[in-house]
Amino acid sequence: MGLKYKLNRVRNRGKAVAQLAFGGGAIIAHTELVARKLVDGVEVDRRRVVKDKVVTDAFVAFVVDQLQVETSTFGDFKFHEMGLGVVAEAAGDTALGTTTGIARVTGTQVEGATGNIYKSVGTITADTTEAITEHGLFNIATAGTMMDRTVFSAINVVSGNQIEFTFQITFSSGG
Repeated sequence: MGLKYKLNRVRNRGKAVAQLAFGGGAIIAHTELVARKLVDGVEVDRRRVVKDKVVTDAFVAFVVDQLQVETSTFGDFKFHEMGLGVVAEAAGDTALGTTTGIARVTGTQVEGATGNIYKSVGTITADTTEAITEHGLFNIATAGTMMDRTVFSAINVVSGNQIEFTFQITFSSGG
């Protein structure tokens, strides 16, 4: 590597630091939801949805608020809910389109394959025959802030069937 290349890298890093310091940088989020239908513990159906840069406005505002005054709810985005809504996701969503009425479940929280991935896994048991078409991740068991809403093609369930939801969000710096 030549000196010119190395100097350009140093200069570009300086620009990135300046952009972040003065509001020109970006934190980019990529989300992924995997929904696995389980019957007697065996996977019989699966959906995978990958989205770029789509989290709710409410979540973004929540992050900004937490940077100002951190509360314990910041690390609580682990409550999974499934629904019946079919309208496309929007940044302004604050709840599922149509809830099933089943209580949210508490998912496990882990770091993903790398240190910039957050992952939560929650399994919800159906209580009737329905076509499940959406998932939301929240910071408390009722009401609260929704981080993400994902719509997918129907997973038909009957009472006793389970859907295991694996939600991942990958954060990348804008550098």
